[in-house]
Amino acid sequence: MSIHPSSIIDPAAKLGADVKIGPFCVVGPHVELGDGVELKSHVAIAGHTTIGAGTRVFPFASLGHEPQDLKFKGEITRLEIGARCTIREGVTMNPGTGGGGSLTKVGDNCTFLAYSHVAHDCIVGNHVIFSNNVMLAGHCRVGDYVIIGGGAGVHQFVRLGDHAFVGAMSGVGNDVIPYGMAVGESRAAMLSGLNIVGLKRRGFSLEQVHELRRAYRLLFAPEGTLKERVEDVASEFDAHPLVHEILDFIREGGDRSICTPRDVRTNEPAS
Repeated sequence: MSIHPSSIIDPAAKLGADVKIGPFCVVGPHVELGDGVELKSHVAIAGHTTIGAGTRVFPFASLGHEPQDLKFKGEITRLEIGARCTIREGVTMNPGTGGGGSLTKVGDNCTFLAYSHVAHDCIVGNHVIFSNNVMLAGHCRVGDYVIIGGGAGVHQFVRLGDHAFVGAMSGVGNDVIPYGMAVGESRAAMLSGLNIVGLKRRGFSLEQVHELRRAYRLLFAPEGTLKERVEDVASEFDAHPLVHEILDFIREGGDRSICTPRDVRTNEPAS
């Protein structure tokens, strides 16, 4: 274990083996750092915060301080960060609130680039990448292998399905289906197809990609309602589990609508 003498580590904090803490860090009494965690310098960690083994935290990150929610009254809530994450300069992550489940959770092998933000009561999956200045509002759900481009903002309570991609500078106000790609300025982000590049990088077969594409076209065709099209696609793709991940995501629903493609005939969101 290596702790720089300029850092302030509360005696009650729990530090795993081989933890490295650089200069001018502050670690609170209820913090737990797993084996091999490294705090580069000027890192502030507070609250009931746990950080998994092998995670690296870069200068001026702020983790576990009070959530930015006016309803928060000082109740005990938690921030859990998984193993082998990279948390770059100026990243902020807040714990949960009593009214939102009392937990903010980040999975394993995630990368958060400079000045990105994870708000209270968010649940973030594994292998997720936030580019610089990504803003995730409260109560969001982010699936595994999601990538969010620089400067994008995600509205509270939005769900991003597994393997989804959000383009840089997009404002996402509605749920994005698994494998979907959402791109748009301001609050106008629309579904713009599937995350084909991500699918290829992660080893999905050409046949799987073709089936997802065919299901996508049917799901967002102009005929009928979305509910009707979901049932039609479910029947036609009965033996295709990837398609059913999308259908289950839509059926589950959330507090926000589903992000849809733009209707080229009207230039409005498809119904």
